Amino acid sequence: MTATIALVDDDRNILTSVSIALQAEGFLTRVYSDGETALKALTDNPPDLAIFDIKMPRMDGLELLRRLREKSSVPVIFLTSKDDELDEALGLAMGADDYIAKPFSQRLLIARTRAILRRTELAQKPGDEDAETSVEKLERGRLSMDPARHRVTWGGKNVTLTVTEFLILETLAQRPGVVKTRNQLMDAAYHDDIYVDDRTIDSHIKRIRRKFRQADPDFDAIETLYGAGYRFAEE
Repeated sequence: MTATIALVDDDRNILTSVSIALQAEGFLTRVYSDGETALKALTDNPPDLAIFDIKMPRMDGLELLRRLREKSSVPVIFLTSKDDELDEALGLAMGADDYIAKPFSQRLLIARTRAILRRTELAQKPGDEDAETSVEKLERGRLSMDPARHRVTWGGKNVTLTVTEFLILETLAQRPGVVKTRNQLMDAAYHDDIYVDDRTIDSHIKRIRRKFRQADPDFDAIETLYGAGYRFAEE
């Protein structure tokens, strides 16, 4: 079935351009220019996924997500200002699924949308044995990753990662001790020919480490090999 994507942004240029791009990929779209209008519509008739701008007048994206989560678990991607880590931390704690910083690539947004929809579909099939077994859990010492449900724990404590962060960590953890270059991590986390520079990968690694150190201040499983890349420490 065709997935329906709701877009909430007070910038009508973004609403129009993103809606056209999603429709070109076969999605149905609904657009809303303010959080208050969107909240009622999303509650009464939930889409398959929603994309919120954080900075909006009257009701911003964080408040919209908070109130939406009281009634719905619809997946949400935030559009946010670059490096706005406070908003990211709040949003993820409240149940956002991923972040994309402005200015953003529409191809990246579409790729993240597809990834979250696939993950949601798998998570909604707990009785489907094929879905359970086709993507095995990854266990590396204290690390546990469940790709089907996008769940990560460290020593039994939950660690909330975005889709991009999950894909980078999964790539490193699949082969402990093996160095992964920044280009290899880019290929794992970004699809097609979307360009990101080295500093983007470095920023993701810093955020992953920061999140794990909230669960374990001594976390040091991701090692930097200067001039080469990163690796997940062998047990």
